[in-house]
Amino acid sequence: MSPKRYRRALLPLAAAGIVGLALTGCTGDIAAGDKENTDCSAYDAYGTFEGSPEVSIGGTIQDAEADRLVESWKDFQTCTGITVNYQGTKEFESQISVLAEAGNAPDLGIIPQPGLFNRLVDGGFLKPATKEVEENVDEFWSEDWKGYGTGSDGTFYAAPLMASIKGYVWYSPTEFEDKGYEIPKTLDELNTLTKKIADEGDHKPWCVGLGSGDATGWPGTDWIEDYVLRQAGADTYDKWVKHEIPFNDPAIVEAFDSVGEIIKNPDYVNGGLGDVASVISTEFGDAGLPILDGTCSLHHQASFYEGFWKEGTKVASDGDVYAFLLPGTEASDDKVVTGGGEFVGAFKESKEIDAVRAYLSSDTWANNRVKLGGVISANKGLDASNASSELLQDSVKILQDENTTFRFDGSDLMPGAVGTDSFWKGIVAWVGGQDTKTTVDFIENSWPSS
Repeated sequence: MSPKRYRRALLPLAAAGIVGLALTGCTGDIAAGDKENTDCSAYDAYGTFEGSPEVSIGGTIQDAEADRLVESWKDFQTCTGITVNYQGTKEFESQISVLAEAGNAPDLGIIPQPGLFNRLVDGGFLKPATKEVEENVDEFWSEDWKGYGTGSDGTFYAAPLMASIKGYVWYSPTEFEDKGYEIPKTLDELNTLTKKIADEGDHKPWCVGLGSGDATGWPGTDWIEDYVLRQAGADTYDKWVKHEIPFNDPAIVEAFDSVGEIIKNPDYVNGGLGDVASVISTEFGDAGLPILDGTCSLHHQASFYEGFWKEGTKVASDGDVYAFLLPGTEASDDKVVTGGGEFVGAFKESKEIDAVRAYLSSDTWANNRVKLGGVISANKGLDASNASSELLQDSVKILQDENTTFRFDGSDLMPGAVGTDSFWKGIVAWVGGQDTKTTVDFIENSWPSS
């Protein structure tokens, strides 16, 4: 992810540019030789191609995730004769517009956030989705997800791919059982639980970390986005990220104040890590670890945090740590979720490119990739049991639930001057002692005029 999605940048990086990491699938000759041993019935609709035509894909996905991505189209290559070449680099987001302008973009791009997608559409770089891709998205995805792949001109361009859920609260199932704590069903119940843990005096209830190098502050924006969506509702959230209401609107002020009651409260943070000031300096990846030694009880972070626990940690409802979804203002079976994801856009057109696009938008691809572990998708054709952990299985079910209200990470929808700049900086200043009004006014004044 970009700094607001999965912190891919924290993983070892071998790439220095768009050509830095090239992961190539089977060659045509190998594919032809393997076809006799592969069940190709699931790939008949994509056709067969002579001469091993090649399709290039670029994106931010690297290392083990990239290996699994390449593995996810192995049978597709074998059965269709198309060779898919993937290149992953941390520079993708900054370079792709330049490459597209010069006519050197890959055939397909795995676009990691709607803001970049919209810039590529507005620049005239992306090709509209094919009929097959749109039919897949209409069948397997919600209208919300389709909307994120639709340009301001009303044309549908890019199918969703993978997804993540934000707004989980990590905890120790053993501590909850031993102390009789119950999973809160409302924000008021969460506040009551927080006060109860603090009053017991053993440790601070919450551990929080905003540190992330140049992106320090982004975990705090996740808190604000979750509270805006839950307290003010989806319509207000949508108006906020589109700047149809100002950043200093009362609904946004309320979210800041509610979050501040926790993460700026010296009685509530920073368990096992220090005082309120330590919230800013603590690296986000380390922030939840005090749960393991009992020096904090609660940590707010996305589904991807499953990969940050120490080796040997059992992540399960009966394990060392698990997570519940941040509740809403009222107890309900309906889920309110913020999250992230990627979208597949085409810079060029050909029959083989169209076939790859169609495959990546299908339930077949979603199941193939999720079986390989580590990721989920909101594709409704995905069998949740294919997810590689209990938490990811629960996450798939939440995303597929018709009663779930899903909204994309707010700062990824905002202009870069806000979403990846003033919002982060404002959060840091606010946690450091700046009042809410000054903070939201500062961010509002940074919003581009056009």
